[in-house]
Amino acid sequence: MTDTLDADPAAGVAPASTDVARSRGDWWWSGLRPLVLRLHFFVGIFVGPFLLVAATTGLLYTITPQLESLVHHDALTVPAVGTAQVPLREQVVAAAAAVPDGTVTEIRPPRSPDGTTRVTFDAPGVEEEYSRTAFVDPYTGQVRAVLDTYGEWLPVRAWVDELHRTLHLGPVGRLYSEVAASWLGVLALSGGALWTARRRRRARVRRTLLPQGSATGRVRLRSWHGAVGLWAAVGMLFLSATGLTWSQFAGANVTALRASLDWSTPTVATALPAQGAPSDSADPEVLGATADRVLAAARAAAVSDQVALLPGGDGEAWVVGQVQRSWPEKQDSVAVDPTSATVVDTLRFADWPLAAKLARWGVDAHMGLLFGVANQVALAALALAVLCLVVWGYRMWWLRRPTRGGRAGPPGGDLRPGPGAVLLVGAVAVVAGVFLPVLGVTLLLFLLADIGRQQLRARRSASR
Repeated sequence: MTDTLDADPAAGVAPASTDVARSRGDWWWSGLRPLVLRLHFFVGIFVGPFLLVAATTGLLYTITPQLESLVHHDALTVPAVGTAQVPLREQVVAAAAAVPDGTVTEIRPPRSPDGTTRVTFDAPGVEEEYSRTAFVDPYTGQVRAVLDTYGEWLPVRAWVDELHRTLHLGPVGRLYSEVAASWLGVLALSGGALWTARRRRRARVRRTLLPQGSATGRVRLRSWHGAVGLWAAVGMLFLSATGLTWSQFAGANVTALRASLDWSTPTVATALPAQGAPSDSADPEVLGATADRVLAAARAAAVSDQVALLPGGDGEAWVVGQVQRSWPEKQDSVAVDPTSATVVDTLRFADWPLAAKLARWGVDAHMGLLFGVANQVALAALALAVLCLVVWGYRMWWLRRPTRGGRAGPPGGDLRPGPGAVLLVGAVAVVAGVFLPVLGVTLLLFLLADIGRQQLRARRSASR
């Protein structure tokens, strides 16, 4: 969101700047620039509140690993590290006793010597998309806590995650995050183009990359807005692209596109021959004993470290997969026959398609998992940058407001975009509408409103 106010309050952009652009062969930019100016200005005003909410909740999300460890310390850690762990069989039995009527869906052995074992259940009375997880002391077999979890997130992180994604408003709330993610990238691109074009014409590289310390008032704000926005542009584009993968409409299109291009995350084959593949027993003791055999087979196949065990259904193998999402990623997995404890399929992360790896890395970096604390710090800095850019944008708007009977329209308000620019933006809106419906529809509405505004201004001028 840079260079929102790049024009004189009364006349938009001085004609001389257009002449300079044309003299340097930037005819295409001189035709497109008025439209980009107004797009950046109006989008910044109307989408700014969505970005403020997304950046604020995102900033809160960056500290959830530490917050989760603090709030759920008793569930995540044991009071004393023992010399030997009890078999998974005993731990699953204890967990099943704490979650009656539940069906085991996942078992995660401790990640660290002082960590607990997680036994996750599909249980009645649990909110949709949530599970009930028992946290077991692996040295004593005693249940430390039972919590409702969202994937691997405990309640505190799950609550913040839902706040960031939907504001706890369900499907309706997902529209807010899709609007923010869709337009964040547009603001980064349009602002970066406006700022660098302005500074390039003046041959001031330093003032492009750094704010003007000697400036005052709106000029000083604009320099900070432009320089910080330029530095943060790549990060904002990254957040926009990865954030859209979780969105309601664009996310579904991204998933379909990945599937059509064979970019989906690969999985191991779990089907077993009909003979010799009995149904897994629902008895916790039998299930726990099977987990011990399956885990031993996976470790023998070099799938160790942080792992999760997923029991198979009728005629299916168990899946044991690594779940380490910090760098380096460890996402190897194997399918194990629960009867014979033999590995029937193996999938190494090194063999994943490049697109699937990029998707995995992108999602984990967006969530602050890929590089640990460094990732969290980078995300926090990006969130703070977005907050500052929005606030500075509104402040510049306020300083530019009409005073003493004056009249100040949007930047570039007196300049008409070239026909080619209108066609280009219209084509972008149509193409974007196919994959990013929220962005495409709102961009097309802006273009139609801008055309209507220009026609109205022309009629008023002709009638004078």
